[in-house]
Amino acid sequence: MNSRFAPLLGHVTDWIFDLDNCLYPASTGLFDLIDERMGAYIERLLDCDPAEAKRVQKAHFHNHGTTLAGLMREHQVDPHHFLEDVHAIPLDRVARDDRLARGLAKLPGRKLVFTNADEPYARRVLDALGVGEHFGELHDIHAAELCPKPNEHGYQLLLDRFGIDPARAAMIEDMAQNLKPAKMLGMATIWVDNGSERGNHAHDPDYIDLAIANVGEWLEEMLGDDE
Repeated sequence: MNSRFAPLLGHVTDWIFDLDNCLYPASTGLFDLIDERMGAYIERLLDCDPAEAKRVQKAHFHNHGTTLAGLMREHQVDPHHFLEDVHAIPLDRVARDDRLARGLAKLPGRKLVFTNADEPYARRVLDALGVGEHFGELHDIHAAELCPKPNEHGYQLLLDRFGIDPARAAMIEDMAQNLKPAKMLGMATIWVDNGSERGNHAHDPDYIDLAIANVGEWLEEMLGDDE
């Protein structure tokens, strides 16, 4: 490990990665496709026009943390049906990332994905990136008992499920607000600052240990490149 990173990360045995806009560039625009399907779902659910669907969608996101949480609480939506529908998107925008794959292969310790999406979609994205083999464990929104990040309940379930010692874990995430619970639990925190975070959040350095722009680039710098 590069000596620059060893003091912060040399002790880490469990690496917890977010998925969307983290393992692939935010410019890929997958969330735009998911966002469109959310709007269409709400149009059908409420028999409303696109403008009203967008208003409802964003209101639920801001008032409940996720659109799904609001739909469940206020419209009794089945989360499995919703997640299957909105994640039924083509993945032709996702390019295989050989640099990321090489970095993950060299990264010592256990690699996990912790996502607010569901596992079938997450596995599809990992396979499209060419990195699925490097992630034996995946903690999705169902495993988090439908408590999305940054709700601490999902983090605690992750630690308990996989026997993770947070003092020997690092979390890599593009949403800075999602790193705060990880830091409070004792993890090292790495923020992927790539412009994907929506809203105006104060990025408190007390809960961000390291800021990077690209996961593959960071792994290459930290671990070296054999090619």
